[in-house]
Amino acid sequence: MKPPTAAAAGGGKGGAVDPSLPRFRCQECRRALVVVGVDSYADRLPANAASGNHASSVQGSVMGASRMDNSYVVLSRQNRSQGPGIPPRPPSAAAPHTEPQQPTRAIEGSYIVLPPPAASIYKTPASEGGGAQLTPPGVNSSSPSPGNNSGFHSSVTVLKRAFEIASSQTQVEQPLCLECMRVLSDKMDKEIEDVNADIKAYETSLQRLEQEPYNILSETDFQKEKQKIEEEEKKLKTTIEEAERLYSEVSSEMKDLEIKSKQFEELEERYWHEFNSFQFQLTSHQEERDAVFAKIEVSQVHLELLKRTNVLNDAFYISHDGVIGTINNFRLGRLSNVENVQVEWDEINAAWGQAALLLHTMAQYFAPKFQYRIKIHPMGSYPRVTDIHNNTYELFGPVNLFWSTRFDKAMTWFLTCLQEFAEFAISMDKENNVPPEKSLKLPYKIDGDKVGSHTIVLSFNKNENWTKALKYMLCNLKWVLYWFIGNTSFAPPSGPGHTQSLKNKS
Repeated sequence: MKPPTAAAAGGGKGGAVDPSLPRFRCQECRRALVVVGVDSYADRLPANAASGNHASSVQGSVMGASRMDNSYVVLSRQNRSQGPGIPPRPPSAAAPHTEPQQPTRAIEGSYIVLPPPAASIYKTPASEGGGAQLTPPGVNSSSPSPGNNSGFHSSVTVLKRAFEIASSQTQVEQPLCLECMRVLSDKMDKEIEDVNADIKAYETSLQRLEQEPYNILSETDFQKEKQKIEEEEKKLKTTIEEAERLYSEVSSEMKDLEIKSKQFEELEERYWHEFNSFQFQLTSHQEERDAVFAKIEVSQVHLELLKRTNVLNDAFYISHDGVIGTINNFRLGRLSNVENVQVEWDEINAAWGQAALLLHTMAQYFAPKFQYRIKIHPMGSYPRVTDIHNNTYELFGPVNLFWSTRFDKAMTWFLTCLQEFAEFAISMDKENNVPPEKSLKLPYKIDGDKVGSHTIVLSFNKNENWTKALKYMLCNLKWVLYWFIGNTSFAPPSGPGHTQSLKNKS
């Protein structure tokens, strides 16, 4: 489409675009349509069409700045005569149906035949009074006169009404530009061709049906067919009644089933409520059980830790300080002054007290199975020993190096008690079928008052030999302690390799 400036540049009296006219848009492509006045096209009309009662004033809209030949023009209903240059009315354009009360009017002078609803656009007060005459094309449309304004508003009303009627008749929104109108025209031509093809097909089918022969039934045959159809109708009615009866029964059963279904739904809902409650209780009990099991597991771990705890080994720690044996860090023995190692008698007495307490604890544990003939009396740093004749001897000092008979007897009887307890342990291993290589075996042999090759007697003995004998005695006591722990449900502590393989007491 050409812009408005192009229309104005075309020259002519009425070629310019009137800015006061309303702007329309194409309802298909949404492009602006320019409404151009009809003054510039007055010279194109025939001479006899511009004067007299038969001259028609053109009311219309030119969509786009195109030629007048391609414009959509609505002619006045007063144009009755056909002037020169206007094509004749086609035969199909004649109105086939007219109202008997209304006088027929010739429309030979119309360029476009509008349908009957389009006549309402001309129903204006002026047309009802004898016909509306628009301003001739030679009159200036810009002159301020009441007639000019009335014609302008009438033209706008006519355009709007024409677009509405065209939209209602063609089922297409109006107005349209020329390009969209051509596309729509091609589409409608195709639809017309399809309709014509359908009409031809229908006419062919109708002709074929008319040519087919048909027989007319006689009265007797008709009655027979009628009676047969009535019997079929009765059977169908009977079938329908049976079906209705079955339907009523099924409906009744359906109602009963719906009631039962509701009851089952209520039972199911109650079941799920109870199930959820039970599941919640079960979960609570499981959590409580798991908590109890966790506590039991922790307690078992703690119990195993307590079982593995070597109480006696911690309470009576036997080691050595050079050549001097120690128990709980108390040295047991003394050396000559040449070595510059001097051990006081208070420390020696404390060490003897710890050793006496350990041996007494182990012997007392297995009583009366162990014949505890030699009694050990742990009394702190002043222990005593009672022999088999009920003679008691002091196991503490200080004593004279040349005259220490009672102290020597106390140490000898202590060593004898240790040997008897070791023999008892060996017999227990034999009863428990412990292999000989895993049974208790003292590292230093005890023979009377000797341990290994050194005597435990202090009188007329060197301090070095006496100290070694005491060290060997503590070593034997430590081996007996390991056996005691392994046979009294205590795990074997870290120590010599053969002591770790002792079995627990059955």
